[in-house]
Amino acid sequence: MSQPAVLKSIDARGVASVTFNRPEVNNAYDESLIQGLHDAMDELGANPALRVVVLRGAGRHFQAGADLKWIMRVGGQSGAENERVSRLTGLAVARLNTLPVPTVALVQGGCFGGGTGIAAACDVVIAADNALFSIAETRWGLTAAIILPQLADAIGVREVRRYALSGERFGADEARRIGLAHMVVPLAELEAAGGRMVAQLLQNAPEANAQTKDAALRFAWGRTDAASFDRLVAEHAAKRRSAEGVEGLASFVEKRAARWFPAG
Repeated sequence: MSQPAVLKSIDARGVASVTFNRPEVNNAYDESLIQGLHDAMDELGANPALRVVVLRGAGRHFQAGADLKWIMRVGGQSGAENERVSRLTGLAVARLNTLPVPTVALVQGGCFGGGTGIAAACDVVIAADNALFSIAETRWGLTAAIILPQLADAIGVREVRRYALSGERFGADEARRIGLAHMVVPLAELEAAGGRMVAQLLQNAPEANAQTKDAALRFAWGRTDAASFDRLVAEHAAKRRSAEGVEGLASFVEKRAARWFPAG
């Protein structure tokens, strides 16, 4: 029997653990992982004892963005199906962003594309010193539309314009400098650092934390209105089916440069 794409549990303190569980593909997301994240939030959010949520990635990497082979299959389907998938994905990040309890991401290894959006949606991000980040959707002819609001909150529009347009990779120290990570620790100390942060969060009153988070989000890009969210979903879905999206994903599968890369 196959393992679920997302593992979830909650301890006696009300501390929930949510683990991305596709290590064989570096925890790249497909519909099973996105739906698993929704299911985890449904189940854990219904528990009145919930105090803190900790997110992890099984294996060597936190979350390596979209499973591009799955994205290719989705791109070949109808426009309505593409909008459904983009909406499901965007809502998962938006819901994580607005959970009424503190959220802590423990990031090791790769954190690419949608993984950066998940990190940006968390209240506290602790990165291992081997963490590597990128917002590289445009390399494949796609866009990061549905996570740009959360990224703008985390690192500011100026840094989004650099990293979402260049697609370059950057390490844990740079992630801390621009605000995507709050602290960097040796990989061997990642869990201990997470435990210390959880203990700190548990000292604080749950309702006061929820109200403080809600108040902060009133001034945030990540709390978009329905019309703005719908536009981001439509743009995200349409780009997947565009000529650039088709060519970019083909270049990934065929292990070649995309046609927009200058030759010579």
